[in-house]
Amino acid sequence: MRPGRRKWSPFLVQAALVAWAAVVLTPLAWMASASLMRPGEASEFPPPFFPSRPTLEHYRDLFTRLSLGRAAVNSLIISIGATLAVLLLNSMAGYAFAKLRFRGRDRVFAFLMAALVIPAPVAMLPLFLMLRSVGLVNTYVGAALPATAGILGIFLVRQFARGIPDDLLDAARLEGAGELRIYWSIVLPMLRPVLATLAIITFLGTWNEFVWPLVALTDESRYTLPVALAALVGEHSADVELMMAGAVLTVLPVLALFLALQKQYIEGITLGGVKE
Repeated sequence: MRPGRRKWSPFLVQAALVAWAAVVLTPLAWMASASLMRPGEASEFPPPFFPSRPTLEHYRDLFTRLSLGRAAVNSLIISIGATLAVLLLNSMAGYAFAKLRFRGRDRVFAFLMAALVIPAPVAMLPLFLMLRSVGLVNTYVGAALPATAGILGIFLVRQFARGIPDDLLDAARLEGAGELRIYWSIVLPMLRPVLATLAIITFLGTWNEFVWPLVALTDESRYTLPVALAALVGEHSADVELMMAGAVLTVLPVLALFLALQKQYIEGITLGGVKE
């Protein structure tokens, strides 16, 4: 490569990244801007990018007239519960597949990896029938339960946990520590980066899930935010500003979670991908 081209290459790469980021972020920025517009302003042609007189009346309508605050609380309960359960169960399973020796370990793990190719909608009907048989339909537990059985989380934790030195675990066993004590005091703190990644993936997936809560929850008072917003589309489809306010309300929690844990998220993805 010529010296002149080598000099300009970083600038061109950064310019391309900035341009692509602008393309991706422009619709999100307009969504947030439209949520602050007066009724009917976003439907004008050409649609304005900034509100002429910003207003919060659409957000007030969502929480007062349309009672969407209850749906947001439902989404938080289900998403946080599912995330905590996933972190506990998947960290245990991933550590067991990585470091504990038991009969059939590799075969069971291979079976789990093969199950990844099964589409989630295929399992919805038998899962619904199983939950109905134990009385978990139209409950928070029933809405969160499918997320706790994520095979991807077990795979990520296993790949990361394989990098934990065996000598460290053996030394703890020689000191008299039991497996539960080793898991809680040694393994779990070392899994923090990959658990942050798993927390973001799980919370994001559960918060945005639409089909399963629609199937599992029959009472409108238990609807999650995506389901409640979809129920408003028929009646308020012409109110673009109100729909944009609902979309912003859906995006904000997961965006805040990602910004808070982005360092651990990137570290978990990169380190987990190179563990041997």
